[in-house]
Order: sequence, then structure tokens, then C-alpha cells
Amino acid sequence: MTETPVAVAASSALKLRRVGAWHGIRVLAWDGDVLYGCRGYQIVRLRVGDDAHWETVARFRPAWWRNLTSRCALSYRLVRDGFHALAIPSDQTNNDQTLDGQTNGQTMVGAVPGALVTRTPDTDEFHVTHQVQRGKRPLHVTAVPSGSIYWGEYFDNRERAEVHIYVSTDRGCTWQIAYTFPAGSIRHVHNIVYDRWGDCLWILTGDEGAECKVLRASCDLRSVEVVLAGNQQARAVAAIPTQSGLYLSTDTPFEKNHVYRLDRAGNVEQVGDLASSSIFGCRVSCRVGEAVFFSTMIEPSAVNTSREVQIAGCRDGANWQVLARWKKDNLPMRYFQYGNAFLPDGDNSTNYLAATTIAVEPDDLVTTLWEVESS
Repeated sequence: MTETPVAVAASSALKLRRVGAWHGIRVLAWDGDVLYGCRGYQIVRLRVGDDAHWETVARFRPAWWRNLTSRCALSYRLVRDGFHALAIPSDQTNNDQTLDGQTNGQTMVGAVPGALVTRTPDTDEFHVTHQVQRGKRPLHVTAVPSGSIYWGEYFDNRERAEVHIYVSTDRGCTWQIAYTFPAGSIRHVHNIVYDRWGDCLWILTGDEGAECKVLRASCDLRSVEVVLAGNQQARAVAAIPTQSGLYLSTDTPFEKNHVYRLDRAGNVEQVGDLASSSIFGCRVSCRVGEAVFFSTMIEPSAVNTSREVQIAGCRDGANWQVLARWKKDNLPMRYFQYGNAFLPDGDNSTNYLAATTIAVEPDDLVTTLWEVESS
């Protein structure tokens, strides 16, 4: 654990009390009270508590040269190393051991550069189960209670070819096309999010005009309906389901960005403003009630001029405050990534907020953990 300075602003509704910070770890997903992340190509986990420490539970063996680039923060950023997403089917018990002990643990499915990889309960290693043919990797991987695991294609797609959603029904061992967007209908899939209150999937797509969609789908994808579409305010990557509805943050370089709430009756309301594009969000079940957070990234555009990465949060759905902020470092974004704060996927049963910042000063590739409190 390291002492890393973070600018945190208290608000009338929420405040963040930092618990710890760690260099070289990227957060990926919560599984109840356990936080999973990666250190290069090793999956590590943190059981939140007084003696919290990260332990290694599984690993992937990449191409030899990535073992070298993943050891240095700058080369890690340059070649986009490490795990970028992780899903853990929810009907398993959390009985992992460390690599030095028994390996009868959980199935895990991850996204690494160029591939989907799966760790089965009888091993401590991930193995490639699908080579990504278009693009480098999906942005997210999502599991539903039935055990099915989904991801959507994310690639440049300038010609607007058809786009597939893939599914695994055998715990990540094999993959099949589950749904196809016709050519010309979207550019790519941004995210697929499971909503336990609605027992449905939310599918987010982009990038221009009618390609920007928020769709509600059944968990088997037999039913898919458009809920929002047609403009940049329907362009989203992050969606956070809550009991009262769905919160969305926009991801547009062409217009001001906002937070929207889609309630269970289908009504849409703009509830907050963001300084720039947002592609990560999460929910925290804090002691003072449910809180929702979105992070912003530094994406250069004529509209989004901010040079800060921010985390904005809200407890009541209406009063959003910036709770943490960092400045972009001086390295070029084209090669060394936009400044950003990664927020983990999954179901968080704790009152802790975790984030990994990248391409910012002074916290490049630093994971910070805060306790969420009411001021």
C-alpha cells in the first residue's frame, strides 16, 4: 500500500475517505465483497478489510514480448497490455485459493489484447478460447445468472459491416454468435449490462446518428427492443442499473456530456452534467444508501476542453458532485492513452469505491480505494 495524494472534494451528500492506493494494478470487477484486478497478466483480488492485501489467483501467458512490455508503465500504456475486462459467473462460490495452494476455484472469462481467455475451476491459468477477428478486444464481458456470458464486437468498422454479439453457454469454453446487427445499423457495440431488477440486458451501441442506441433485451437475446436512439445523447458506454431505473453517462466528443436516468416506467430525465466523455460507471451500496458514480476521460474535442479526469457521484440521483480529480500528464494521447479513471464492473456489496487512474499526474496506473461516507 502506498500513500498517493488524491484531490477529493467533500460534498453535502457524499464524501470519500481514502483507504489505500496501489501502483501497477488495474481494477476489473467486483464479486460481492471481493475486488478483482490485474497486475499485468496476473489476476489479483482484494478482500476488503482491515488487513486488506492483494493476492494472485490466476494468470494468462501472453506472447513473450508482452511479458516485457507489461512490466513498464509506459510500454504497458503504449501497447495496451493486460486484462481489459473480466466476468465471473454469479452462481459459483468464492472459494479460490492462491497460486501456492488449491486451485479449485471460479470460472473467469477475460478480455486481453486479441483474444477472449477463460480460466476453469481446475487450473490457475487462463487459456485462449476465442481469437478476436475484428478489432482488438471487446470493451466489456458480461455474465447473467443462467451462466451465459456475452460480449459485443468493438472495432473501427468504417464500412459499417454487420456486428455480432457472442455468447458462451458452457462457461467460456466455446463461443457462438447470438445476435447480429445488420450492416449499416450500428458501428460497434459499446457495452452489454445485466440488470438484476429488470432481469434483462441493456445493450449500448454507437457512434453516429441512428447508430447510437440503448436497447433492452431478454437474457437470451430472443427479444431486443430500442429504448433510446438517434442522437449523441443516446451514445453511451457506461450504464448502471439500480432499483429505481438505469443511469447512463454519455460518451460524445461532439456535444456536452450528461448523466441520464431512465426510470422503470420508461421516462428519461437529464439529471447531471459531466465535464467530458464518460465510459465507466459503478454503483456502491454505501451505509447512507445507494450511490452511483461515473468517471470522465480526457478526450480532445472542440466541445470537451477539460484537461481533468473526474469522478462524479450522487446518492439521490439528482445532486451530482465531483468527488475526485486528476490532471492529464504531458505524454501524447495518441500513443499513451487518454487520461481516464477505470471503474470496475460486477456487483459491489460493499461501501467502497475503487478506481484505477491512467495517464494522469501524479497517479499513473494507480488503483485507489475509498470508503463512501455521508458528510
